[in-house]
Amino acid sequence: MIDFGDFPPDLREGVRALAQDMAAHGTRRDDPARAVMGMLGDRWTALILQVLVIGQWRHAELKRALSRLSVEQTISQRVLTLKLRALERDGFVARHATADVPPRVSYCLTDLGRELAREGRGLIDWVNARAADIASARQHFDSRAGD
Repeated sequence: MIDFGDFPPDLREGVRALAQDMAAHGTRRDDPARAVMGMLGDRWTALILQVLVIGQWRHAELKRALSRLSVEQTISQRVLTLKLRALERDGFVARHATADVPPRVSYCLTDLGRELAREGRGLIDWVNARAADIASARQHFDSRAGD
């Protein structure tokens, strides 16, 4: 049980409401609210989702597209596989393998994944629309870094 008494009086109700919301939706690291937001904040997942919105990709093609689109310019096969598995585990990505030898494996978004990608795109668009404000805030902050 959280003791709200040590928070400033004007903030207690807000903290209490936030705690109730978190308790209802999960506070553990692997609960969806934390895990999915953590994934979206990593280096690759948001870009993977935006590339998969375009359509179905074979692993090598997806790796090449991500590497060309990213400032980091390369994603290792291992990292891409781990990201795709995590997205598949949460129901955002579907993996398709053919019976060919060797099997042809491709990935695409599920309906849930398309919805997540659309929400992520909205956040990206919001950030892009406010890029000048963010740059100005950074400049202001950096100019007083010695404070």
